Amino acid sequence: MAEPSGTFGARFGPAIPPGNPMALANARPHDDAVLETLGVICPRCAQPSAAQVMGSMIWDSSEDFGAAPELYSLLRCEHCHGPSVVFQIGDRWVAETLWLRPSVAWPSGSRSLSLSIPEAIRNELEEARTCFNSKAYRATTVMVGRALEAFCADKGANTKPLHAALQRLAAGNVIDQRLLEWAQGLRALRNDGAHFSGDQISAEDAADALELAEALLDYVYVFTARYDAFSARRAEKGLAPAPGPNQPSP
Repeated sequence: MAEPSGTFGARFGPAIPPGNPMALANARPHDDAVLETLGVICPRCAQPSAAQVMGSMIWDSSEDFGAAPELYSLLRCEHCHGPSVVFQIGDRWVAETLWLRPSVAWPSGSRSLSLSIPEAIRNELEEARTCFNSKAYRATTVMVGRALEAFCADKGANTKPLHAALQRLAAGNVIDQRLLEWAQGLRALRNDGAHFSGDQISAEDAADALELAEALLDYVYVFTARYDAFSARRAEKGLAPAPGPNQPSP
């Protein structure tokens, strides 16, 4: 098993063979002298933790062609000693499975970002999540802004400033008017976080920024592709194209 790059989310131990939906590995009693560790932000005490891996398993459904394997780990925080469960998506587009950054599944976990979102954009948004979990709310909004910049660059809108790049994407029908409004709101909040004004960025605003950014990226990279695939299947069967999101049904 290839280890993820960097120290965040690095895991150590033997590879777990794929193919078995309930493959259990690395399960050890909590008082074992040497335990595998995983770097996370503890969802209970909000501290960076080299958490002990008490047990882990891979869910790898061979029936769902193209589905990425998921590695679930039961952790014990080194600070508060509280339990949590994280999961990591496996990237199979390499010689060996590469486990991506961990996301909290329990308690109050956040979902993993889709692999359909380009890696450069995912990295910016994952760092925004890390900032939020560390209660660095101004930094969260700045990283969300960087994710927007990466999104614009990926879609060929390298115009400066960001406001103009977003307008260019709307003019090219990459995003609709509602998504443009969301993105411009995120851009304004990014500016509030990046420039000193004496005003604080609240946890609620930072959380909204993350959720709106994720929804925007899901719409563009995940749901649009899924709709296109759905329409293509209908066309292959000789059926009428499904109406688009802004088109009335007959």
